Amino acid sequence: MTEQVPVSPRAGQGELRLRVASALVMAAVILVATAWGGWPFRIVWILVAGLVAYEWLAMAGRDHAIAGAIAVVVAGLLLGFSPASQPALAGVAAMAALSGAMATPWVGGRLALQLCGVAYALAFALIAPALRALPELGLALVIWSFAVVWSTDIAAYFTGRKLRGPRLMPSVSPGKTWSGAIGGAIAGTLCGYIVWAATPAAAPIVGPGWVIGGSLAASVFSQMGDLFESALKRRFGAKDSSRLIPGHGGFLDRLDGYWAVLVFAGIALFVAHLQP
Repeated sequence: MTEQVPVSPRAGQGELRLRVASALVMAAVILVATAWGGWPFRIVWILVAGLVAYEWLAMAGRDHAIAGAIAVVVAGLLLGFSPASQPALAGVAAMAALSGAMATPWVGGRLALQLCGVAYALAFALIAPALRALPELGLALVIWSFAVVWSTDIAAYFTGRKLRGPRLMPSVSPGKTWSGAIGGAIAGTLCGYIVWAATPAAAPIVGPGWVIGGSLAASVFSQMGDLFESALKRRFGAKDSSRLIPGHGGFLDRLDGYWAVLVFAGIALFVAHLQP
């Protein structure tokens, strides 16, 4: 989330309406693509990956932002529609993205930062479609991931504003509190379990204990992804990753938590694929 700044009540109401309208449009597009599956779903996430790459590279230095975004889209198309195993692609993409994120605080060269951004962005193009393509579980798994991330984000925001208390990581994101983080984790775990339990095709395949544990882990990872993106923007001196989404900033701002859940799910999918 971005930091709050004082605004007039009228401006605040207008901003809120704009945020809600943008959020509803984005949610509708994503949910329709998710229900459809197949190539429409893949294309949506490849385009998202390109936009995320553009935002990262633009913050790091605008020299190659457009070219990098196009390269990510092309790579997503070539790899996504290749005969390679989807779980293998998801696993490799997840590990590359995680490595890039972990290296980001330590690298200083512009080229190295850009490569980290490309690895980060490709996670969207390769992992989300791989999850959706899973037989029987794909649709439920993607909806579950949305439920965990969205409920975590909303509950963390409102719980933190209501209860306040000690700050979670003030040097990175002064507005986040421990009360918000705990409230978000509880809500993410609960909503993840409810969504999975309400899915007739998926509920019998994965037991309640695994669903609860996975939902809690995904909620925690979602918040870690949010903190990582806050640290990234501080490094680049940016308030928002871009202004591509009216009232919301950029795609990187809105998908930082979901990126972390995708990485978590991609590694889990790869490990499960290796099991005999």
